[in-house]
This record gives sequence, C-alpha cells and structure tokens, in this order.
Amino acid sequence: MKYPFSAPAQAFDARAINETIQRALASAGLDTTSGPMRSVTETIRRALASGGLAAASGSPVASESVIDVMARVVDVGHGGQIAPKPIPSTGEAERPGSFETREFSNHAGARSYKLYVPVRIAAATPPMLVMLHGCTQSADDFAAGTQMNRLADEHGFLVVYPEQPCDANASKCWNWFKAEDQMRDAGEPSLIAGIVRDVVTRHAVDPRRVFVAGLSAGAAMAVILGETYPGLFAGVGAHSGLPYGSAHDIPSAMAAMKGGRSGLPGLKSMPGAAAAPRRKAVQAVPIIVFHGDRDHTVQQTNGAEIVQQARDAHLVEAANATLRASTQIGRSPGGRSYTRTVHADATGESRIEFWTLHGAGHAWSGGSASGSYTDGAGPDASAEMVRFFLALPRAGSA
Repeated sequence: MKYPFSAPAQAFDARAINETIQRALASAGLDTTSGPMRSVTETIRRALASGGLAAASGSPVASESVIDVMARVVDVGHGGQIAPKPIPSTGEAERPGSFETREFSNHAGARSYKLYVPVRIAAATPPMLVMLHGCTQSADDFAAGTQMNRLADEHGFLVVYPEQPCDANASKCWNWFKAEDQMRDAGEPSLIAGIVRDVVTRHAVDPRRVFVAGLSAGAAMAVILGETYPGLFAGVGAHSGLPYGSAHDIPSAMAAMKGGRSGLPGLKSMPGAAAAPRRKAVQAVPIIVFHGDRDHTVQQTNGAEIVQQARDAHLVEAANATLRASTQIGRSPGGRSYTRTVHADATGESRIEFWTLHGAGHAWSGGSASGSYTDGAGPDASAEMVRFFLALPRAGSA
C-alpha cells in the first residue's frame, strides 16, 4: 500500500508526529504497547517510513496487522524474507501415524490442510476432530502446541488442521469478523466444511462424530461453524475465542476482543465500529469453552458470552427446559487454579462446559512449549476437549 506522504522528510518532525499520535490514542484509553492496538501504531510508523520519515522511537516495525494474538518476533533473512521461527521437535512428525498435506477447493477458493491418521483407529468409522489455529500460527505449529496427534493415537480418531494462507489474511487469521465468512455455504466456513466432507468420504469417518475446536481466531471460526453447520459438527471447542456474530469488520472486531461494552469508548467510536445488527446464535450444538481471566488480547467476557449464547440456544431447543449448572473449583498438576462450570440437561448429559483459567493469558492451556501461544501450567485443554467430545451423542445428518 502506498501512503500519501510526498513532502521532503526534513520538513517534518517525525518524533513530534509520533508523540502527538500516541497522546491522541492514549487519551482514548487505548494501549498501543501491546495487543491489537500495537499493530495500529506500527501501521502509522510504516506510513511515516514510506514517506521518508524515520520512526523516532526506534521500535521495530511490524510486518502485518494482527487482530487476534500478538505477532511473534520474527527474524528477517536475506532478501527481506521472513525466516520462520524454529519449533523444537516433540516427535509429532515422527509419530507412527501419517501426517500429510492436502488441498481442497470450491467456489470460495482453496485451502491446504494437514491430516493426521493414527495407526490404530477406534472403529471402522472413527471420529474426527478439526483443529483451527490462531493468528500467525500454522498447522504444524498448532499440532505441536496442542499435542492433539498424541491424543489421536491414544483414542483412535483422525485430526484435520486447515491452514489459513497469508493471501487470505496477512496474519493468517481466520476471518471470523467478516460478514461473508459467517454464513453457511459461503467463504471460509464453506471451505472448512468442504474439507471435512472430503475427509469423511475418503477415510470412512463417522459423519455424526465430527468435532471442531480452535484457538482465538480459530475458536471464533469454530463457533461460526457450529452455528452454520450444526448437522456436520457434533461438538465445538472454543479456547480464548469470541461469540458468533460479534463483529462485522476490523474496528468492530477490535472492540469485541476488548469486551465490546467494557469501557473503551475510543474503540467504539472508531470508523466502522458502530454496530451492524449482531447475528444471533440459534443452534444448540454442545460446546466446551476455555478462557483465561487475565487474557488481555481477547477479554474473558467473550468466553462468558459464548456460553450465554449456547445456553439461550439450548433453552429454545428444549422448549425452555432448564439447564442445571454445577461448579467445581480445582487446581491443575501444573499449579493453575480453575473454575469449571457444567451445564447439564434433564438427563444429566453435559451440554456446555466453561473453564475459567485463573491467572492465565492468551494461550492454549496445558499445551507444549514446542508450539506458540501455549501455557504449560494447565489444565490440559486438549485432553478435556477430547473427553467432552467423545462422550457426546452423535450429531444429526450432515
């Protein structure tokens, strides 16, 4: 993108310009040192640099806008190419099953994905879990961090990792905040659903035992898939994500990530942040939600709202029959305290679980340091999601 700065650099005081912008953003209550607003600041610095103005702060310039997790620091190699951060080996690539890259395309475009098939599967028609990475992550990174392939070996299910390319989103975020990517048979939901159907057919997967889970932007997209394809997915897992229909563009996405109504008028007054009519979740798909109460990238109120949407949908489906909530307070082996609330129907079957991770930030709980955005203190979100999914009844017709 070309920025309209045509005057000679020496005619301007870059430091003064930066300081003025910083003061203006700070007066709106916006933290420009971390989280999504950091990328706004870096965009301004790039604009100054493109016009021949040096950024006075000396801070590194981000290479992309991130509206989900903060971008990791990356090394720039020869020719200005970004060198990927090496991921320590955890044996994921050496597991006994196959881990192959494939591609699917339809009217909405094309996406690559990785498929893990364990040596031993649970049945002639095994279950399958779809895992959606967060911003700046990849399929390999997410597999390493969540250790889901290890659990697939233990329980005999397949795992699919769709991958978002940079040409669809510069930070490789799933576009959960775009209206066209919140609908059935359109955009990214149609691509992921198409991948699922293709793998189900090719590998004789039980079409009524397909589940989807994700982190952050991936969690927001998993929630969208549960709403738009309730017959395809028997359960949803959302870690550090956002509720269905919580945004319609980047400004409203930034506001939603900060809690929407949580006292950030500067976000709500940004161009485009004025609410378009919010989509309402109506599909009663079982869901398990994890969220850290010290998550400053996607505020924990978003996890609570995912649960509320799910409760409302289940109550409508059950003709206002009450879901009974029970709460357990515990501590993981790694020392993380948590509150787990289970919402069960009249038969005692768990329909919704909400894990509040006390003191945790924006990272996969119980994950391996081999992947990015993981918190080894636990509890083990991967194991708990698998436990929740495999206990669920089969979904309806896909």
